[in-house]
Amino acid sequence: MGIRPSAVATLVERASRYTTIVALPDGIKAAQVAQHLTRCLLGIPPHLQRTLTWDRGRKIAEHEAITTETRMPIYLCKPRSPWQRGTNENTNRLLR
Repeated sequence: MGIRPSAVATLVERASRYTTIVALPDGIKAAQVAQHLTRCLLGIPPHLQRTLTWDRGRKIAEHEAITTETRMPIYLCKPRSPWQRGTNENTNRLLR
């Protein structure tokens, strides 16, 4: 979340560090996140579309719909375990 009402989601492929920043102009509610995330995931090169690991939260409540449309399994981290998404958390820190 930015200072103004703005938000982005970051997708980082662990091995190659391929990074995509997904604008979330409509907010961070699950339906809006799912729409923009699905569009972005379908645009990622196929060899990088294996799985997605996401932190727990209401933003990803539509994960089953995303998996159905992209055929990409989504795994959810354990609560309060950001190290399970270490590469992404480090990238977020660098972007800030």
